[in-house]
Amino acid sequence: MSHDVQQVRPFEHPGEGRRRAKSTPKGRQIDPQAAEEIALLLGDRQRRRDLLIEHLHLIQHHYNQISAAHLAALADEMKLAFAEVFETATFYAHFDVVKEGEPNIPPLTIRVCDSLTCAMLGAEKLLQQVQEKAGPGIRVVRAPCVGRCDTAPAAEVGHHFVDHASVSSVLAAAKGGDTHPHLPDYIDYDAYLAGGGYTLLKRLRSGDLAREDLLKALDDASLRGLGGAGFPTGRKWRAVLGEPGPRLMAINGDEGEPGTFKDRYYLETDPHRFLEGMLIGAHVVEATDIYIYIRDEYPASRQILDREIAKLPPGGPTLHMRRGAGAYICGEESSLLESIEGKRGLPRHKPPYPFQVGLFGLPTLINNIETLWWVRDIVEKGADWWKSHGRNDRHGLRSYSVSGRVRNPGMKLAPAGVTVRELIDEFCGGMAEGHTFHAYLPGGASGGILPASMDNIPLDFGTLEKYGCFIGSAAVIIMSQQDSVKGAALNLMRFFEDESCGQCTPCRVGTQKAALLMERPVWNRELLDELSQAMRDASICGLGQAASNPLTSVIKYFPEEFLPKEPAE
Repeated sequence: MSHDVQQVRPFEHPGEGRRRAKSTPKGRQIDPQAAEEIALLLGDRQRRRDLLIEHLHLIQHHYNQISAAHLAALADEMKLAFAEVFETATFYAHFDVVKEGEPNIPPLTIRVCDSLTCAMLGAEKLLQQVQEKAGPGIRVVRAPCVGRCDTAPAAEVGHHFVDHASVSSVLAAAKGGDTHPHLPDYIDYDAYLAGGGYTLLKRLRSGDLAREDLLKALDDASLRGLGGAGFPTGRKWRAVLGEPGPRLMAINGDEGEPGTFKDRYYLETDPHRFLEGMLIGAHVVEATDIYIYIRDEYPASRQILDREIAKLPPGGPTLHMRRGAGAYICGEESSLLESIEGKRGLPRHKPPYPFQVGLFGLPTLINNIETLWWVRDIVEKGADWWKSHGRNDRHGLRSYSVSGRVRNPGMKLAPAGVTVRELIDEFCGGMAEGHTFHAYLPGGASGGILPASMDNIPLDFGTLEKYGCFIGSAAVIIMSQQDSVKGAALNLMRFFEDESCGQCTPCRVGTQKAALLMERPVWNRELLDELSQAMRDASICGLGQAASNPLTSVIKYFPEEFLPKEPAE
């Protein structure tokens, strides 16, 4: 038997001597027009990796979408792999990435918030009606919490928010071209100076106030992180200062917890009190640069900060504004750092902790906006002033974001340790007309749900944990007899499913499976309990660890929801 075998001389390529196939470029090709457009759009801006998200915002704003051609051109312009740019752009909900062959995004987008408070006040019906009547050239989509729970239901037309939204008011804003944020009245730089502002910072920088004396004031007042974690502020500052320099500071203004809007309130009323507290913190830890990360849903807050930061006198650390892009997970401190670096907001494994290895690998002080807002008052008025407030053996003041079925929702500055009953009756004018207090969320979406019968628990750090709940950022949502707690828990689980970053299986799959199980008329409590425990034990960050709190609260405190219904006569 013979075989046709190609004879190859030593060191000779098998195809040598034959005509070679015409070579063709490999990989994605750069469209010349797109490359020119991106280069023109970026102008003289730096092409650093940490500015990727800022550049994506430029493209989104200018073209109302981000095409595949523009993504490829941006990657080439920034000397990044296309995959790096693509994965970042598609991670964030506010970037509308249009793949090849897909239709363009309509010129105007209307977002209707469907998180819990808005859902309770008719968001689903509003969404359907706006979708039916919007007409051509308008895209209408669901949106997670936009931080306007006190004026629910809320809708966003372009970058303009419509409070207490109705079909007519939303479409009127769209028709009238009212798509830009409205800036509220606030205390500007001159007014803040006239009220004694920045005196404390000047004393600290001049040496008139010792750094240790300032830290002692924070320690004596027991000021804790008011973004949700509650870590002692003075101890955190000392920990960062104890690490070798250089050091950085990052501001967590990604207030995305459904029910929370206190940071927006402070930024839109008295922004320099926050800025002074921030500059004091940076001076204490000797931070060379400060990165201020504000959620994309707060365009008015960002504009106010841009305007007022420009008025600050020269000197001190370099300030960098950074803009979120619709990712709740970036409220987690390590996800925040990843996003500031221009990446997907995936939580980091700990240790090391951010105070050791943080932004760009350097020791980083991370503080919430409200925490820094209180620094001036506590140091100037003294720890005894701060501790003179409080009820039920608790100390200090808390900013409660109250929404739902109360007569007067809003940001309520109240003594720490106030009960929900006191909060409703004394600070919110009682329940809304026709509503009876039935249940409440003491700490936003992840803080659990409690029945009205448990209305005498002080709302503060450490008082709710034994009930399977926590205060978090003090977002209190009030429900009435007209609301279903099972429906509320399902709404929240769907929120967590949408907002999971997808990095770890317990959270990514757990939230999805939990939502499917909760959609059933009869809950399988044993299976849901087992799933909840797995999510708590094995998720990387607090999103997955706390996502099941509303679910387990309903099972524990609302057994009547599981009783068989009497047949209608």
